[in-house]
Amino acid sequence: MPRDGGPGAAGVDPEQLWLRPTEHRRGRRPSFSREVITAAAVTVADAEGLEAVTMRRVAAEVGAGVMSLYSYAPDKETLLELMVDHVSGELTVTDPPTGDWRADLKTIAHLQRAHMLRHPWLPAALSTRRVPGPSTLAFLEHALAALRPTGLDGAAKLEVFAQLTAFVAGHVAHEVAQAAASRSPDRAAAEARYLAAVAADGHHPELAEALSAPGRLLTPEATFTRFLNRLIDGLDTE
Repeated sequence: MPRDGGPGAAGVDPEQLWLRPTEHRRGRRPSFSREVITAAAVTVADAEGLEAVTMRRVAAEVGAGVMSLYSYAPDKETLLELMVDHVSGELTVTDPPTGDWRADLKTIAHLQRAHMLRHPWLPAALSTRRVPGPSTLAFLEHALAALRPTGLDGAAKLEVFAQLTAFVAGHVAHEVAQAAASRSPDRAAAEARYLAAVAADGHHPELAEALSAPGRLLTPEATFTRFLNRLIDGLDTE
């Protein structure tokens, strides 16, 4: 029976979801579509997080009965697949790879970061295995083309892209959490006092030395770029 939870052990059938178009039912044409339902779910998630996305809530957003939605998305897990691919359509790349695969991967990662910051629920949605839909596949195709100069085999290229995406998702999740915490000046001040006390207690000399080092530019963009450079510049293609 359809419900707001996951689809169970069988998971989402990618053939059913992506290769077989939704069949039109006889009678009066519905006033909504799979695209409309998905867009409504994305709007809810962008504003309130994934927890707010339920079939009942999405039905209310599009002005439909809950049961009528199940022919388009039989459960929340399927809806999440649709949402991820829907927003992946924003990741359009018109220029071909430059041939400098490290530079191209860095560009891809910055695109992904901006994309996930626009949709802060994406890192959590990507934390479980998902079968790429049409829009996601288009971006993956570009990433694989960018990796062609490496000489890596197909499986290794897929692993590199998965590693890069996981890095960006993890970083963005941390970045969003840090931004939320920084809205509390009292907490930030308490954290600074705590670290200063720990550094001065004599039991953590390595930490004390690290904290006394010259400061770096700590804007979110600069921090992301430093971490990204360490990751990509250190990739082994042998």
